[in-house]
Parts: sequence; C-alpha cells; structure tokens
Amino acid sequence: MRSKRKKMKKKKYKPAPVDTRKIQLPAALEMLTEQMARNTHDLWAANRMAEGWTWGPIRNETLLQHPDLVPYDQLPESEKTYDRMISSEILKFILSIGYEIKKNENADSFLKMDRSIRSKQTI
Repeated sequence: MRSKRKKMKKKKYKPAPVDTRKIQLPAALEMLTEQMARNTHDLWAANRMAEGWTWGPIRNETLLQHPDLVPYDQLPESEKTYDRMISSEILKFILSIGYEIKKNENADSFLKMDRSIRSKQTI
C-alpha cells in the first residue's frame, strides 16, 4: 500500500476543470451566486470553529486563529470576491453539464420556516 502511495506522489498533478468561460449566468443565478458565497463562507467558518479555530488578527496554525472568522459582511472584499467566484463557477459547471437550475416558488417559505425552527432551538 505504501509503495502505491509513493508512486502516486511521483505523478504530476495537472488540474483539468471544465471550461465554463462560454457559460453566461442568467440574472437570477447571478443573485444566487451572492447567496451561495455567503453560505459557503458560513459553512467554512462553522467547520473551522468546530475544529477549535477562533478569530485572530492573523492566521496562526498553532493557536488556531484566523482573521476571516467574521460575518460575511465584515470580510475583506478580496475574500468575498473569491467566494463569489467559486460559487459562480459551481453554477456554471452545473449548467455546462446539462442541468437546469430553477427556483422553487415555495423555497422562501421553507427557508423562513427553517430559520424559525433554528431560532427556537437556540433559545
């Protein structure tokens, strides 16, 4: 098993993402990109915090501190741009492989209900 890993490490990795440059997101999905970016940040932050990370002025692997453990709105614009780019690329990838993304008209009520349930659980 170890010899197999050593052989794998010797192979040069060459990323080959799907080319999405020709995919244009509709306006509704542009709005979704921002929501996804915000959620992506919250997922990342929740995972970091579950691992024991806290906010700190600089990233410190030893103390488990990270300056981006703040609400999305307080992130530097460069970090928001990165989250938006990743979210946009995911949406473009989904479209490029033939899927359609449609909003469920009941989604807003589901989201409100979910938030209501979560807020009651934290009280």
